[in-house]
Amino acid sequence: MECPHCQVTIHDLSHPNDLGTDVDGFWQVLSQKCPACQRFIVHLRSREVIDRADFERFTQVPRVNKILVYPKRSGRNAPPAEVPADLARDFSEASAVIADSPQASAALSRRCLQQILVEHAGAQGRDLAQQIQSVLDRPGLPSYLAEALDAVRTIGNFAAHPIKSTHSREIIPVEANEAEWSLDILESLFDFYFVQPVKLEQRRSALTEKLQSAGKPALKRGVHDA
Repeated sequence: MECPHCQVTIHDLSHPNDLGTDVDGFWQVLSQKCPACQRFIVHLRSREVIDRADFERFTQVPRVNKILVYPKRSGRNAPPAEVPADLARDFSEASAVIADSPQASAALSRRCLQQILVEHAGAQGRDLAQQIQSVLDRPGLPSYLAEALDAVRTIGNFAAHPIKSTHSREIIPVEANEAEWSLDILESLFDFYFVQPVKLEQRRSALTEKLQSAGKPALKRGVHDA
C-alpha cells in the first residue's frame, strides 16, 4: 500500500480494534504507523452481518467497506517538493476539506494565492483584487495564468466576503467545482513560480558543466536571473 501522508510504498500491517456490532454491521478501526514518515494511518471498516448458514452455503457474501479517516485525502497529489512547506500545507488542507466545506477550501486557497502573489510575485495592494491586478500589470506572466488569475478574484471574494445576489439578496455560496478550480489555479502557479525555475536552473547547470569541460565559457545570466 502507499502511505497517504508521504506516498512511500509500505506493507499493510494495520492493527484492528473492534468497536462492536450495530444494525449496519460489525465495525473495526484499523491503524498503523508509517515507518517512513512516522505518521498514523487510520481506516474505518464495516462488515455486513449475515446469517451463518447462508454464509456457509455460499448463498450470501458479507459486504465489506473500508474508508480512510486519517489523513483525509481529496484524490489530488501532494504539491511538488519545490513548493515551500507552508504553501504546501495550506494546499493539502484545502484539498482535504473540499468535500465537507467548499467555502473553507476556497478560503484556504485564497490565503495560499495571496501568499504566492505577495511573497513570490511582488504583488502590492490591500486586498486580493488589487494584488492580482498589480501582477497582471507586469509583463512576463503567461496568458493562461493571467486569465485564470483575473477570474479567480471573484471566487476568492466569495470565500472571504460573502456576496449577495442583486436579485434575491441571498448569499451566493461557493460551489465545489469553483473551489476545485481554485486548487487547479494554485497547481499551475506552483509549477510556474517554483517547479519550472528549479528545472531550468538544473538544465543550465548541466549545460554549463558540459561547456566548461569542453573548454568553452559558461552561459551568461540574463538581467532577470537571480
